[in-house]
Amino acid sequence: MSSAVRKGRPPTAQQFVLEELRRAITTGELRPGGQIRQDALAARLDVSRVPLREALKILEGEGLVVHHIHRGYFVAELSLADLEEVYRIRQLLEAEAVRMGVRRGEDGLLASLEKIQREVERAADAGDVTVMAAANRRFHFALIEASGMPRLVRLITTLWDATDAYRSLYYTEVPNRESAVREHRAVISAVRNGDEEAVVRGLDEHRAHAVAALREILDLE
Repeated sequence: MSSAVRKGRPPTAQQFVLEELRRAITTGELRPGGQIRQDALAARLDVSRVPLREALKILEGEGLVVHHIHRGYFVAELSLADLEEVYRIRQLLEAEAVRMGVRRGEDGLLASLEKIQREVERAADAGDVTVMAAANRRFHFALIEASGMPRLVRLITTLWDATDAYRSLYYTEVPNRESAVREHRAVISAVRNGDEEAVVRGLDEHRAHAVAALREILDLE
């Protein structure tokens, strides 16, 4: 984890540590199954162990970390079955959100997607996995949030949080980055045409490719 303390800390030490830990986990900086060394982390973030323990308990409740007695905290590690289940639930929920978002035809949605896609492609070309993963998330949530259904958005957000570290693993490979770029472009084309079913099909294909690639990655580890 970067030792540089970012500007504009949240109001409390606990919130600051929580944001830093969540960022490190979801970007893959702290890898699934990796131990969280509290002493080193507290020193790095310049906080006491108290806000760190409080933040870890919150993340444990969210399913991002697990605690093992006498061993400490570890970044949660999903089995292949868990990962496939999360992606299947995402498929069901996101289909509803995306259909509604395209149907509503929110002003600025297409322009927003095109702008974010340029960020995705720049990061893909540069091989910057962290930036690409973040831009990819913004791309998908621009579509999801266009649904105007905040409770549904919160449910989908929880599912994304549980698998973001794995998404970073996916983007490590050049062919996967290239596939994501092509699939995003197809989705943008479908949005431009107002074809909600084509958008859903494109996103289903996008997720299916990710699951297939992650299946191979997890089998090798």
